Amino acid sequence: MGKGGNQGGGATEREAPMPTFSWEEIQKHNLRTDKWLVIDRKVYNITKWSSRHPGGQRVIGHYAGEDATDAFRAFHRDLDFVHKFMKPLLIGELAPEEPGQDHGKNSQITEDFRALRKTAEDMNLFKSNHLFFLLLLAHIIAMESIAWFTIFYFGNGWIPTVITAFVLATSQAQAGWLQHDYGHLSVYKKSTWNHFLHKFIIGHLKGASANWWNHRHFQHHAKPNIFHKDPDVNMLHVFVLGEWQPIEYGKKKLKYLPYNHQHEYFFLIGPPLLIPVYFQYQIIMTMIARRDWVDLAWAVSYYARFLLTYSPFYGILGAVLFLNFIRFLESHWFVWVTQMNHIVMEIDCEPYRDWFSSQLAATCNVEQSLFNDWFSGHLNFQIEHHLFPTMPRHNFHKVAPLVKSLCAKHGIKYQEKPLLRALQDIIRSLKKSGQLWLDAYLHK
Repeated sequence: MGKGGNQGGGATEREAPMPTFSWEEIQKHNLRTDKWLVIDRKVYNITKWSSRHPGGQRVIGHYAGEDATDAFRAFHRDLDFVHKFMKPLLIGELAPEEPGQDHGKNSQITEDFRALRKTAEDMNLFKSNHLFFLLLLAHIIAMESIAWFTIFYFGNGWIPTVITAFVLATSQAQAGWLQHDYGHLSVYKKSTWNHFLHKFIIGHLKGASANWWNHRHFQHHAKPNIFHKDPDVNMLHVFVLGEWQPIEYGKKKLKYLPYNHQHEYFFLIGPPLLIPVYFQYQIIMTMIARRDWVDLAWAVSYYARFLLTYSPFYGILGAVLFLNFIRFLESHWFVWVTQMNHIVMEIDCEPYRDWFSSQLAATCNVEQSLFNDWFSGHLNFQIEHHLFPTMPRHNFHKVAPLVKSLCAKHGIKYQEKPLLRALQDIIRSLKKSGQLWLDAYLHK
């Protein structure tokens, strides 16, 4: 029960002490129809407002019944602006005797991480270099221009077509990394500019939806590698991941596919099909189902531009086939880069860890080099990106030593590996999970 209430008969409503709550009571409010969360020891009822949350109701709902302080700070750049929306939702605060963290999370790690974040802010590591991002956009547009000129000058033969497809796939991959920066509000101080450039890049340059990306990707960041909360580990029974899921599937005799061979069929249905089939279908259907006409208009502008550019050389059907071949190539790039940081890490149900520990358990890094930075859009610094989603990517290497130091202090493993080994570990991980499923399926 809440404590405090309206004490003091002559006190006005403003002077009345704020109700206080225990963690035991707060944790009861973690249902779809009843959601409370805690930020800086303040208790907020987000039940009705969550459907209007710009990042989607699921991402904020994933913290119902928990302390969301570090996630809140990680996702929002202008805290003063966001606090204006939070005032009507405030219903009380944690009782003085209650710890700042729920579920017995490590309060010392939390305190040290917040000190680390303050150091990063003092070092201006959240300040972006606008020229850096302008050059990234310029090199994407340059590749688009080179691709068209190749076909215009050399004709639509097989060799120019294949060369152009690889150039455009590279452009698409780099545009994917760049839209990611704007989606995380890591370029401009004003959210409006970030949102506009995000829609332009993901919509007009890639034919996808900014809102679809936001609602999906922020869930991944909020609870990485957590079943039922991170959509990136929802494999629709096609793959089993980690250690818990394959054993559970095996015990229940679930065999949608021969999972002991998933490290082999991954090459057939993973990298080749994710973007040209699953993502392309899901994005279009989501925009229509949600009546997201703005994002749909941006996406249509991409398809119209592509068809107008390449139909004169290939015809309508040929241009559509050409587009899907480009998506096929890009999909390989995207899948290998995004999975090398997560699929090899711990994947489980909710462990209720502090923000720092949960991100380290679900992410790993790939060694820094000019090529690795460019090839992965600086997602080779996946640990730093997950800890500080709004930090401009060109500053990840500066904050990395501080993160390593904090890991060493608390005995948390900081994983960093060469690129080729990281890619090989994807297959090793799938093979290990598949074998766990087979053992459980046959013997339990």
